[in-house]
Amino acid sequence: MDKSELSATAMCTSFNLRKAARVVTQFYDEALKGSGLKSTQFSLLTMAATAGGAPISRLADEMAMDRTTLTRNLKPLADAGLIRIEAGDDKRVRKVMVTADGDYALSRAVPMWRRAQTRMIDRLGDEEWGAFLRQLQTVRRAVRD
Repeated sequence: MDKSELSATAMCTSFNLRKAARVVTQFYDEALKGSGLKSTQFSLLTMAATAGGAPISRLADEMAMDRTTLTRNLKPLADAGLIRIEAGDDKRVRKVMVTADGDYALSRAVPMWRRAQTRMIDRLGDEEWGAFLRQLQTVRRAVRD
């Protein structure tokens, strides 16, 4: 591989998205530090609370994750007692339920997240933030088509 091919990583969509994701994750992890949750755990717990007992397969679709990865990421939340994973009516379906401890963890974390979200929007500006979200949706649609 020559240097021009190696420098192509600077233009690589995947490389740049992952790089931005790492920086944003660090920003939100720092903001949520006092909650005991990492930003990834906060997102999963929030999604599970919003979905209200949804099957793992539905959460995986919503999070754009495969079921195996989602199950692995839910394990620390289950181990901490923040969620329960239980059988649905169909024993092959596993549902994610947020526990009372999970609700409490969210009630502590949401104000921290809200402050971080406000800082992020302030730094980007409302117009740029809105455009950024639309661009991310466009990327997801482009890749899925």
